[in-house]
Amino acid sequence: MTIQKEQKHNAVRLSAVENGEELGAMYLYLIQNDSHKEPYGLLEDLLVKEEHRKKGVGSALVKEAIAEAKRLKCYKVIGTSRFSRENVHAFYEKLGLKKYGYEFRLDL
Repeated sequence: MTIQKEQKHNAVRLSAVENGEELGAMYLYLIQNDSHKEPYGLLEDLLVKEEHRKKGVGSALVKEAIAEAKRLKCYKVIGTSRFSRENVHAFYEKLGLKKYGYEFRLDL
């Protein structure tokens, strides 16, 4: 399995590919603010095809996204998840992310 990266305007799309098949993908969004000169990274849209789950594909994608955020001089990386997705919380914690606060949302 290889991780391919495609630079978008304000993001990097990472995809896990094996034998020409995309197994999963995610985005690392780069967000600027006035509090820091460096951007921060937002991990978003992680999706691994059902038949490839529990095989390390998601972990490889997130680890590479974190490495890419470091290369791009991000000062932090954020991953979000709904309260009900405890398996996702455990997944992020296993990869070194820590529970830090709440996300507030307004669907438009």
